[in-house]
Amino acid sequence: MPSPLDRRIALAHTPTPLEPMPRLGARLRMAEGALWVKRDDATGLAGGGNKARKLEYLCADAIAQGCDTLVTGGGRQSNHVRMTAAAANRLGLACTIVVSSDKPSVPTGNVVLDELLGPDIVWAGRLDYYGAEAAIEETAARLRAEGRRPYAMPVGGATGTGALGYVRAAQELQAQDPEVELVVVADGSGGTHAGLVAGLGDHGHVLGVDVGTRPDLDEQVPAKAAEVAKLAGLPDPVGACAIDHDHFGADYGAPTDECLEALRLAAECEGLILDPVYTGKAMVGLIAAVREGRVARDTRTVFLHTGGMPALFAATYASWVVR
Repeated sequence: MPSPLDRRIALAHTPTPLEPMPRLGARLRMAEGALWVKRDDATGLAGGGNKARKLEYLCADAIAQGCDTLVTGGGRQSNHVRMTAAAANRLGLACTIVVSSDKPSVPTGNVVLDELLGPDIVWAGRLDYYGAEAAIEETAARLRAEGRRPYAMPVGGATGTGALGYVRAAQELQAQDPEVELVVVADGSGGTHAGLVAGLGDHGHVLGVDVGTRPDLDEQVPAKAAEVAKLAGLPDPVGACAIDHDHFGADYGAPTDECLEALRLAAECEGLILDPVYTGKAMVGLIAAVREGRVARDTRTVFLHTGGMPALFAATYASWVVR
């Protein structure tokens, strides 16, 4: 019987590069060789990002179940929505996306790519996390009643099946550098964090930085990590879940001064382009943890770049960056 980690359809360019960040590390007064970046922005699918790894497993599951339509949702600048539409096109499936926003008068950022990829778009108005989840299920039920065979994915593709992508990524990372002590990752829906923990086997090896997507990460990440470890045939992860909730600002996607500092530091020191919604906030969390002594300056640390560059070209963020 094949391993659960082999039940995937190749959509991502892997292994993704693991690169040193010596100049940014020096700016943070970290030890030489301590700071690295795992370039999951370079997975290739429709501009790249971490969701390609999850979609490899989710799409394989959808096809195995005989589904003909991928259904998911997220915020207006959702990377998962964009990449799900692209995966559907690659595989000859239909796609319906539920966007928890009013329709913009002029599409910018990820919305331009959504329109280009051509899924059916449901503009659902402003919804909170669980309102968006309910709207995805309602849309799938409507499609089912119309005779379609929908495969509903939650916000961010954060299921145990999707998180298998980051069990595999954790194993890939350990093969690239067995000395890694800590991975820092943006926490939206929590699936990437959970998969990394399951793959690395210890909550202490992953620091999640809350970006304000869902209110119950502290409960959901450990539960999902245990679920995906079981799916992958791995032991339950040990240790305590670590999530920084202090740096997303007033709300999900809110521009903050410290995020702008993080974007500029990464760009100026390493030529590394982060986004204002996910990776920028994750970098804020990493910088704060080092400056405050919660991460020792000689800890071998990997920043997981999950993609998201298109959001920089949304009108709100473009004017904020160049102010």
